[in-house]
Amino acid sequence: MTAPISSHGQAGPVQAMNAAVLLAALAAVVLSLAGCGGDSGADYIPEAAAPEQAPVVETATLPSVRFVEITDEAGISFVHENAAQGEKLLPETMGSGVAVIDYDTDGHPDLLFVNQRPWDLPEDAPNAPSLALYRNDGTGSFADVTSAAGLDVSLFGMGAVVGDIDNDSDPDLYITTVSGGRLFRNEGGTFVDVTDEAGAGAGDGWLTSGAFFDLENDGDLDLFLCCYVDWSAEYDRAQGFQLAGTGSGRAYGPPTAFKGDHCVLLRNEGDGTFVDVSEAAGIRLVTDELKDPMAKALGVAPFDIDGDGFVDLAVANDTSRNFLFRNQGDGTFEELGIVSGVSFDPNGQVRGAMGIDWAHFRNDRSVALAIANFANEMTALYVADDPTRLIFSDMASVFGLGAPTQPPLKFGLFFFDYDLDGRQDLLSVNGHLESDIEKTQASERYQQPAQLFWNSGKPGSTLFTQVGPEVAGPDLFTPIVGRGSAYLDLDGDGDLDVVMTSSGERARLFRNEGGNEHHWLRVRLVGRESNRDGFGARLELRAGDGVQYRQHFTAKGYLSAVEAPITFGLGETSKVDALTITWPSGKVTQLTGLDADQVLTIDEREGLVPSS
Repeated sequence: MTAPISSHGQAGPVQAMNAAVLLAALAAVVLSLAGCGGDSGADYIPEAAAPEQAPVVETATLPSVRFVEITDEAGISFVHENAAQGEKLLPETMGSGVAVIDYDTDGHPDLLFVNQRPWDLPEDAPNAPSLALYRNDGTGSFADVTSAAGLDVSLFGMGAVVGDIDNDSDPDLYITTVSGGRLFRNEGGTFVDVTDEAGAGAGDGWLTSGAFFDLENDGDLDLFLCCYVDWSAEYDRAQGFQLAGTGSGRAYGPPTAFKGDHCVLLRNEGDGTFVDVSEAAGIRLVTDELKDPMAKALGVAPFDIDGDGFVDLAVANDTSRNFLFRNQGDGTFEELGIVSGVSFDPNGQVRGAMGIDWAHFRNDRSVALAIANFANEMTALYVADDPTRLIFSDMASVFGLGAPTQPPLKFGLFFFDYDLDGRQDLLSVNGHLESDIEKTQASERYQQPAQLFWNSGKPGSTLFTQVGPEVAGPDLFTPIVGRGSAYLDLDGDGDLDVVMTSSGERARLFRNEGGNEHHWLRVRLVGRESNRDGFGARLELRAGDGVQYRQHFTAKGYLSAVEAPITFGLGETSKVDALTITWPSGKVTQLTGLDADQVLTIDEREGLVPSS
């Protein structure tokens, strides 16, 4: 989230941009009123200028795919407890996450929701809010199995990270909290808290999002954890935070009122234990002036940007510059956020950055880093035509994400191909921090609709075209206090469904109706020399005249994890000419002449595994 205009601190140089991007940047000056949005702070916050008009696209050209809410029908009854009791303590408004996890390895994606217990409630109190795990029976019907799976644990929870830490073929779970993290090892469908014995607590800082990835390609998963601000309830209570201009009492404080904190990197030792290598790896950045921790991290997205075989990390920071950590292959990182162009907005200002994701959105070697930003700040779309050079320009306005994404406060964000046409679309889950925000900003609301952008494949301002309720149905766009989000194929029909969380409200599950009118291919990876999940594998699919590129990670968006299978949309093409997988170990697997509309399991040693 972002701070009042007068409280912005750091600024940075505006990166070199091509002519089109420069024009978009000049337009953004008018849009952003000096490059900031506002939130709950003591200063007066002006209204944002009227946004530029979004391109008009004929409805008939948009895909006829609808999202239908099936939360109750599917048996999902989770309601997020945000612990709010009137004190307006900052963590109350920042959760919660959701993870897609096939915990019992039956091939059907299950759902894990993160909860937060009230501040004054003991962990062992009867009926304390706990994590919630729902088992999928394969048809899209879910049953609450939290207690049976050993996850009826009450925490001041934030997010969830999923990965197989011991390469035993079942997914383990890491939960981030306001005071460190908890590691749960999966023992055949039952989870055991191994935090202490594994050395995985990561201190007592306010952890948010996280990502499992293989730091050194040694075959096991390491863990990067975002840390937000140096927070305590005592300090928070002592501040006089007010919602500007309302006289309505205490408000949630802006991140600029708190010092930053250091992110954490835990290296997997391969014996069930982790070691904190944050300092040695070079991720503990400090401010030039006071040498305080620079990070105020809410999102992390792993990706091998330059194609050297080692996973790099992009980190979304809230009112501090974003980071781009280039993996140097020896366990250390070089931070290149400023020189690469992803640290700031086109005017050289920091933004309130939350959810984050990568994609080859044009089905070529170029890559884009999308970041969900605060209200009155556009979603960022940092594009590199040649990612090996690590030079990015924010092309959000050029490609249709500028004006439509400016108004809402954006949290969960991810790329996915919802209509299976072979191009990756974008979903943003939105919601404000303050229930009374409209008293100070008439254009804002506490509950806000999600935003769906269809990738048309056309160059220019209609490449990402906003899809509304008249096309995709009203359910997906019901206003909520949106936070976490993920995608999954909940009913095995090949298209991608969506789950969202809402602060202090019930979760929502949406079934994709119509996406599978196009052909598709889903891929499950089984690493051997590489980590068992195959995280970090690079995939290239060729079908007809088209090519698609993907990298395999489940850490996407905000506080959340998507499903492990990789889904390729094929459009009208019913055959895949070639699928090439480059594993983290360097081994290459190539398959040819594949039929569409099936789920493939590909083993690093054995290749294609026959379906049972």
